[in-house]
Formats: sequence, C-alpha cells, structure tokens
Amino acid sequence: MRKIVDSPVPPPAVRQVVVGTEHEGQRLDNFLLRICKGVPKSHIYKAIRDGQVRVNKGRCRAETRLASGDTVRVPPLRLPAPGATPPAPPAAFPVLYEDEHLLVIDKPAGVAVHGGSGVSFGVIEQLRAARPDERLLELAHRLDRETSGVLMVARSRKALVALHDMMRESLGRKHYLALVVGDWVNDRQHIRLPLLKYLTPDGERRVRVDALGKPAHTIMTLQRRYAGRYSLVGAELRTGRTHQIRVHLASQGHPIAGDEKYGPDAVRAALAAQGFRRMFLHAHRLEIPHPVSGAPLVFEAPLPPACRALLDQLEHARS
Repeated sequence: MRKIVDSPVPPPAVRQVVVGTEHEGQRLDNFLLRICKGVPKSHIYKAIRDGQVRVNKGRCRAETRLASGDTVRVPPLRLPAPGATPPAPPAAFPVLYEDEHLLVIDKPAGVAVHGGSGVSFGVIEQLRAARPDERLLELAHRLDRETSGVLMVARSRKALVALHDMMRESLGRKHYLALVVGDWVNDRQHIRLPLLKYLTPDGERRVRVDALGKPAHTIMTLQRRYAGRYSLVGAELRTGRTHQIRVHLASQGHPIAGDEKYGPDAVRAALAAQGFRRMFLHAHRLEIPHPVSGAPLVFEAPLPPACRALLDQLEHARS
C-alpha cells in the first residue's frame, strides 16, 4: 500500500501590498494589523523596527501615514503558537446609526473598545469578526471599559480622518450621565482642572489632578438627588482627557458610584450587594456633524437596565 504523505505547507513569503484609496492616511501599524490578522502586535512592531517593513522601498516608522498607491513590503510574519489566544468571537451590538461612512453603536459596560493591556479582544475586534466583508472598521474615539453608551466606528478612511480631527479639536458635544456618591450641591458647575497620567507601582495606568497635566474642562449639571446618599449628574466634556469625568468628580469629593479606580471600596461593595456590579457612567448623547456631509447628527443611548433599576431602588428608598 502506498503511503499518503501530506503536501508540505509552503512557508510564508514576502508580499508587496499596494495601498488602496480606502486606506489613504492610515497609520502603517494599523494597516499591518488589518492585513496580517492573527499576527501578534509585538511581531508587527518588531518587523517595523528591524526595517523588514518598507514603504516604497524605504524604511518607515509605525506612525508613518500611508497614501493611496504606496507599496508596502510585508515580510513573512509568524502566527501565534498553537494554543495561543483564539481570534475574537463575532458579536452584534445595538446599532444607533449606520451609513456608508459611519457606524454608531450602544456599547455595553464591561467590554473594552479594543484588545490590549490584558484584554484579548474588544468591541472593534468583535465587530470585524461579525462583519468580515467590511473594507474598514476603525474606532473614531474611545470609552472606558466600564463605561456604556454611544460609540462611533468609522467605515471609511475619509470619515475616520475627519472624526479624529473633530475629537482632537473637541468639536461636537458629548454628554454623559453619572451617579455620584454624596449630595451634589450646584445646579451647574464648571470644573477646569489639569489632568496628568501616571503609573502606579504595580504598573496600572491612573490619572490625577496636577498642575503639570493637560488642561481639562467638564461641565456638571445636577439631575436628581437621592436622600443625600447619591446624586445623578450630567457631565458634558469640553475636552477629552483619559478618565476625565471620573477624576474631575472624585476631585470634588463625589466619586462615581462603582468606580474601582477612584471610588471607595465600601460603596462598590454595598452596590454589589444590591445587584449593581459596574461603574455608573453612561455616554448617553452625542451631537456632532456628519464627518463627510457635515449634516448635524444626534445620537442617544438610553440608560442600561441595570442603571435604571438602581435609580428605581434609590427612588423607592426615599419614600
């Protein structure tokens, strides 16, 4: 009997990839992450640093912006070892708006917007898995993992560039709802305190109010008080710093209920005992011009059931 031998799998080869119009202006690292699915980020960045990746035959950097028609040399890149983290599972999220340039979803709490920092995958990876035929899906901005609500995803390069410019220039109006600890006093309050990123001794990323930090401006409006124990406030971002609302509220002595980084453990434990196991911060409304047409857009995401249920409990406790 003749022994059947499997044909050897050909080794990966160098590829010359021509950049299409849909990737005009994209960073090189993000371009490679899209076309080299399954390859660890560390391998891609090492290939760039080592000069194995070339743009139009020249050395390049991760942040190099690509132009339509550029030729990118993509070296053979090693795939994850067997048993490594599997690809992101596809997931559907509530869609608030969708057209050829823009997808707006209602992100649930507890889901990161992207993989990294100990998280294998996030919303964007799950969306790409659920929509494999999409030419482009990129985050236009970010929300903290425990924050729910309105999240924009670009479906075209033109929209992505425009949205990033808008976010950088703090255009549009981003409104959040937060339940804070204690009795918030002022009906309307502007908080203008600079914020500085730092790392804890354990390597965890944190933010604090610091004169050496970047300017940050949040407008707070009182919505409702709950027997002096909690207050529901609206927060409008006029700048977009990391953890801005969370740190600004904590700096006023009113941390967000359930915030594990900047809030008291005792409050979080008490809320968990009531069945509420998240941070009460929700991106509920976003007003922004359409990134391509310029038409005014308004997106709203209702409070999640867990947040509504907690407010009902607090309301009944008043009576």
